[in-house]
Amino acid sequence: MAELSYDARVQNLEKRKTAEGKISSFRVCWRVDRQLHRRSFGTRTQADAFRAELIAVARRGEAFRVDTGEPAAWQRPGQKITWFAFAESYAASKWSRASPNHRRGIAESLTDATEALITKSDGPDREQLRAAMRWAFSTALAKPEADPDRQTAHALAWLRRNTSRMDAIGDRAAGAKLVREVLVRLSQTKSGGSAAPSTATRKRAVIYNALDHACETGVIAVNPLTYVKWTRPRSVSSVDPRIVVNAEQARRFLTAVDQHSDRGARLAAFFGCMYYAGMRPEEAAELRMSNLSRLPGANSNRWGEIQLTHSVPRSGSRWTESGRPREQAPLKHRASGDSRSVPMHPELAEMLRRHLDRFGYSADGHLFVGMHGGAVTDRTYLRIFHEARAAAFTPEEADSPLMGVPYSLRHAAVSTWLKATGDPAQVAAWAGHSVMVLLRVYAKCVDGTQSASLQKILDATT
Repeated sequence: MAELSYDARVQNLEKRKTAEGKISSFRVCWRVDRQLHRRSFGTRTQADAFRAELIAVARRGEAFRVDTGEPAAWQRPGQKITWFAFAESYAASKWSRASPNHRRGIAESLTDATEALITKSDGPDREQLRAAMRWAFSTALAKPEADPDRQTAHALAWLRRNTSRMDAIGDRAAGAKLVREVLVRLSQTKSGGSAAPSTATRKRAVIYNALDHACETGVIAVNPLTYVKWTRPRSVSSVDPRIVVNAEQARRFLTAVDQHSDRGARLAAFFGCMYYAGMRPEEAAELRMSNLSRLPGANSNRWGEIQLTHSVPRSGSRWTESGRPREQAPLKHRASGDSRSVPMHPELAEMLRRHLDRFGYSADGHLFVGMHGGAVTDRTYLRIFHEARAAAFTPEEADSPLMGVPYSLRHAAVSTWLKATGDPAQVAAWAGHSVMVLLRVYAKCVDGTQSASLQKILDATT
């Protein structure tokens, strides 16, 4: 049996700061029988609430456990913690090391799961609750000193009281039922339709990790998702060959971009980088002069080389450290400081030279900037893309799935490389994929070899 003590003293709240002086968390410290205990929280509101509970228990003269420092009446942490209170602490534990897009993914998953675990229907309306959760999973973590407005504070307090308790989630029978309800919600959109299979799978992975975190921290004993059978939604992971443009169609499109307007001319080489060098849009947007490791001379018809080092994915200002919609990040699936070499096609080299002759580059070395010197935004290049696509394609092509989004230009580049070289390892290195992913995603796009394969089969059987 755990040793108990009535000697409990709760200390003042501590602010924890990073090396740069930014508040990272708030820590509650207290002593039970002279033994120091600590617990950190992502927001001041959470820390104040926990500290107030400890003070209230001490004033009532109740016993505390010496080993954990918690009131003996709590028995185990999960019995006094609701799902939403746990979700707040989980999001706080992930914030500092997660990328902006991953932060947003965690918030979306926790929000959907929380909706499935609300126990009462007499609270704030749905939009107020979702807005409060967005605040809790973003602003409260990015700016720990910020206080919610009155409506948000009321909604957060209601959620902390009226979501399923963690001890129920950790119970074998009750927990199975609750997590099934969560899985159903994760498989739906906000409006109730069916979510994309990849979205449901991604969100389930977040909740699985959250419940694993609950096990690690002693809130529950077993992750209930480990014994609930769930059929993974079928999803299409390979690129549809119908979206891939050929070389003639791509040249028509790039010409239409160049002739669109002055704004379009500034983006011709931007789209050229996607088609000829297989860049992702966020990689092309971050391209700088220093990345052009070998730019051939004019009319040399020689290959060059580009060394990619960073990207600027659009995450939204709520999820970045800077508060801007875009923030420089490492290349996708790469460690910070890693780079990727891609070949510079002779036609791309000519496009880049024409671009530099006409528009130059920014003071910080960016090749592609807006009309007024700002960053190239997705709103700008998407409008140019769709208008140039309509101008370049025939009515039949325009009505088809062919190159429906800018990312299709990258798909065209990678599938062309794979078909032309027959070297998956080299193409995977250029594209920034593993060989396994490359073959799974682009297998359907490598056509033109069926006749030769059938002839080989015929020769072998006759």
